[in-house]
Amino acid sequence: MYVTTIAEKGTKVHLADIATTPPKDISREDAEAMFERLCVEVFELQDLMWGARTHSVLIVLQGMDTAGKDGAIKHVAGCLNPRGVGVVSFGVPTKEELEHDFLWRVHRHAPRKGETTLFNRSHYEDVLVVRVNNLVPESLWRERYGHIRDFEEMLFEHNTIVLKFFLHISKGEQEKRLLDRESDPAKAWKLNVGDWKTREKWNDFQEAYEEVFRRCSSERAPWHIVPADSKWFRNLAVLQTFVEALRPYRKIWRQKLDQMGEKGMAELKEYRASQGAGAHSQHTAGAHAGERGRQD
Repeated sequence: MYVTTIAEKGTKVHLADIATTPPKDISREDAEAMFERLCVEVFELQDLMWGARTHSVLIVLQGMDTAGKDGAIKHVAGCLNPRGVGVVSFGVPTKEELEHDFLWRVHRHAPRKGETTLFNRSHYEDVLVVRVNNLVPESLWRERYGHIRDFEEMLFEHNTIVLKFFLHISKGEQEKRLLDRESDPAKAWKLNVGDWKTREKWNDFQEAYEEVFRRCSSERAPWHIVPADSKWFRNLAVLQTFVEALRPYRKIWRQKLDQMGEKGMAELKEYRASQGAGAHSQHTAGAHAGERGRQD
């Protein structure tokens, strides 16, 4: 699905060489139809996972300003049952968060078994914004790559399916979207001068992301680089990658649910048998009492 997946540490990535636009062989109409089909499938898969309670899903969304993190969450989460979905947005750390290690505020929001959690920004901000804006010494943020790898490995070992998406937008498309916010009163609430200031450091952020991909990619927690200039394709690519990651677990979850069903039926059968025996005993005792009464 035209998504660049990085599943091995040390892989060198040059974002300038990766397309931000959708492939020419897929139309918006076809993409939206495919999205609807996948929407039905992911709902079914999520329902199986929720019932089996053997796994969870963590979806991490990163990208430059206006790349569409909120939009992707809106459309993908819209396909899911809200009962088992959580969305967490990470902004500037609070005073309390700064008084803990950098992973504390993230780990406490990791999904429980059966749940899907979507992160709008994440622990990666501590090797992106922190690095580019020189918020802590380099000797400190460089150590964090290893901590992040260990953290994601631990999540995987506890049956969390980790999906990390970089929404890859071009600098030209970003400018268009920022200007669109200024010209549209309905979008003016999104205006933030910080977005323009961050844009001035575009190359620094691109370089920081490339190092993230090189240092924090693995088979258990791969990065998926999604062309994001077109919102309709971005949504499809994220959802399809999500569905493809869940499909291998369908049989496992189905078997677990079947086992739970068999156990439940056996317990119910035993309960009803005991109720039947009790009723029979009461009936017999009543009959004997009546017989003694007649004899008296």
